[in-house]
Amino acid sequence: MGGDVAARRGAPRIPGQAARGHLAMLAFSALVAGSFSLGAMAANEIGPSALTALRFLLASFIVAAAAQVTGGIPRAALAAPWRYLLLGGLFAIYFVTMFEGLKTAPPVSAAAVFTLTPLMAGGFGYLLLRQRMSARTALALCIGAAGALWVIFRADWSALRAFRIGPGEAVFFWGCVAHAAYPPLVARLNRGERPVVFTLGTLIAGTLILVLAGWREIAATDWLALPAIVWVTLAYVTVVATAITFVLVQYAALRLPASKVMAYTYLVPTWVIGSEAALGRPLPPPLVMAGVALTVLALVLLLETD
Repeated sequence: MGGDVAARRGAPRIPGQAARGHLAMLAFSALVAGSFSLGAMAANEIGPSALTALRFLLASFIVAAAAQVTGGIPRAALAAPWRYLLLGGLFAIYFVTMFEGLKTAPPVSAAAVFTLTPLMAGGFGYLLLRQRMSARTALALCIGAAGALWVIFRADWSALRAFRIGPGEAVFFWGCVAHAAYPPLVARLNRGERPVVFTLGTLIAGTLILVLAGWREIAATDWLALPAIVWVTLAYVTVVATAITFVLVQYAALRLPASKVMAYTYLVPTWVIGSEAALGRPLPPPLVMAGVALTVLALVLLLETD
């Protein structure tokens, strides 16, 4: 009991497995990046609540099958269902605001907003778990945030001084706040459930919330008339960017402090730039790339042992 309390308040709950947590988040960063490029192509073709509700529903079936194959769903996991409603609500907010933001925000810029989550996750980690960060970690988070802001404002000093942020980036920022609260809450609320089981509860709860909140948008969607890019995006975000990444984040959150779990978001703009280039789109200007380089430097600093 004492060890569990200590884990909740500052250390990874499962000692000796930090390396696995890092590998999980490396995969997470690469897989999430694809959502930004595909999401930007589909965002104006379907409402964000409708798309997210369907992706959560389909991902629930996938994760439920995985849970059954890997040991089933114990009755104890059904205790305190409010935990899943809270976590599912946070991720619903994140995904809905992401697709709403991508209607106007360029993929690389949206990915840069996403890299602000480690700094916010560090704050939530302290508030919820009393996880303290070293001076090196604090410096790295500030460097990463500076790089993200440089990208968000397109390397424009006048826009940065006036804090003129695009509407898409502004909407997505609030989703990133919700995302940043997620890892420390997983560590706080998990009662020993396996990541796949805990993920299933979160997905089902998120589906219920989205169906209730977005019913009008869902009913108004002409599903049979949607273009192919919507279904391609849905397939990717359901299997890869929802089901798999949910498990990866929850797996890592039980092994790493919240700020280090979110540290890997600093790689997302780099992955997005690569995916955009693969799609034949131009690279950002060199001055903007300097901000991306700062986010990578922040990741390197964060991965150093505190």
